[in-house]
Amino acid sequence: MQKAISKAIYGRKIGMTQVFDKAGLRIPVTVVETAPLTVLRKKTIERDGYSALVCAFEDINEKKLSSPDAGIFKKLKQPAKKIVKELKLPADKYEIGATIDCEIFSEGDFVDVSGTSKGHGFTGPIKMWNQHRLKETHGTGPTVRKGGSNGMRSDPSRVMKNMKMARQWGNEKVTVQNLKVVRVDKGRNVILIMGGIPGPRGGLVTVTETVK
Repeated sequence: MQKAISKAIYGRKIGMTQVFDKAGLRIPVTVVETAPLTVLRKKTIERDGYSALVCAFEDINEKKLSSPDAGIFKKLKQPAKKIVKELKLPADKYEIGATIDCEIFSEGDFVDVSGTSKGHGFTGPIKMWNQHRLKETHGTGPTVRKGGSNGMRSDPSRVMKNMKMARQWGNEKVTVQNLKVVRVDKGRNVILIMGGIPGPRGGLVTVTETVK
């Protein structure tokens, strides 16, 4: 059974750099900027069927929000925020109006990072699956980079599921597990995470304590 998550935060991928540990070893890290989250609403199992916190982050001019969205922040007497998302955290851990920042994590923690991978567009089977080119001889056809036979006509008379064909590459949710937190900088609101994480620079990511 998957354990309940007690620590999570949203952030933006700034890019990669390197730091050195006490022994002088170089460690490649990804810098994640974590703007403080403001708790707007608590969802409970009794009312909503699951426990979660509705959080907002990244300041925005109130005039750019719709009237219903702007009214939420006026009611709570909070500055307007650009992004509103849920975090699957225990509803009784934070009060409405509370702030969640990068200090919930500390050096040495292990985390899972989820984000949307870079989109590479529609990709053929050679680049997507490392398939071979067709024979460049007479009778092959007008192209040598297309996919070969996808199945027999008589049996099973259809393209089998999970056939390796041309398709969209990237632009999908990816989670990398068990990454180590190398450093937490409260002054700059950043977390340095060992290794690479999914998504382009500026992409939105979710950092949660590891489930394994």
